[in-house]
Amino acid sequence: MIVDLTAAAAARTARAGSPADTLALAEQMGATVAAVQNRGRQVWPDHVGAADWAPFGAVIPVLAGSPAAGASTVAAAITDIAHQDKRCCLLVDADDPARSGLAQAAGADGPWTRPVTDQVQVRYSWRGGRPGRGALLARLDTTLPGVTPGMVPAPPDWLPDPPPRPLHVTVADLGNGGWRAAAAVTSGAGGWLRGGEPMPRPVLVVRATRPSLRAAEQVLARHDTWVQAGVAAPVVALVVNGAKRWPVGIDGATGPRLSALLDDAVFIPPNAAVEADGVTPDPLPDKVTDALRPLLASWGVIDLLAGSAAARDTPGPGP
Repeated sequence: MIVDLTAAAAARTARAGSPADTLALAEQMGATVAAVQNRGRQVWPDHVGAADWAPFGAVIPVLAGSPAAGASTVAAAITDIAHQDKRCCLLVDADDPARSGLAQAAGADGPWTRPVTDQVQVRYSWRGGRPGRGALLARLDTTLPGVTPGMVPAPPDWLPDPPPRPLHVTVADLGNGGWRAAAAVTSGAGGWLRGGEPMPRPVLVVRATRPSLRAAEQVLARHDTWVQAGVAAPVVALVVNGAKRWPVGIDGATGPRLSALLDDAVFIPPNAAVEADGVTPDPLPDKVTDALRPLLASWGVIDLLAGSAAARDTPGPGP
């Protein structure tokens, strides 16, 4: 936390600020982290056992198993599928806004906000940019130079006030913070991995490469400590982004935890437009979403038969 705060403060004052300015800003950011954490303990206490996820609907946290695995793409694809199936859906971007893969998911920032502290708020926009024509996107917003992991609010503070009723699905993109999130499931982005009722269904996203699989095994090993302690929800699905199958020679690259997820792995075929542009305000291509539909249907999140071309052509409800 000290490194993150100091780096953010130094970036702000590197050109014209004095060392005193840097320290003052670091102190301000540290106070903001403390305020967010204190509020999190009030609205999301970690000593009361299982979390109550009922207001969120089906909760699907998406973790990146390695850098650039495509967690934001998968989170956006799940959201698009749920919306096309006429489900009220909230897409949470728990990553630093400046580095998030969902930075262009709405096209334009919405005017609605929910304050968390004096310096941090959640801003709501419509995926696709037009009210009622896409799922609701929630992103962090701050008057400070940057967002550090300690500034990520607890899950209840991401809900609009008043929340949509009913909210069928909440998808949380943990983005590049997957490694940190797996380290602490009682605060920040890791709060989305906390066990409760109904139990969240975390999804791990990897690339079909040895480095990505090795990194993902370490994420699972870190997360498994919390699972074994009965605090966190276990990862229930592995999504392989940008591949149709495992390449030749990949055998033996997975550890014991990742191996348990291999048989039911979901492959998202490569798509040149997505690789080049990332997540845009437009719905993701059918090749991407179709790969995930059977998984969501098996969880009862969508009706697989409703996920037809006709359903895709009909705008779903706004939250």
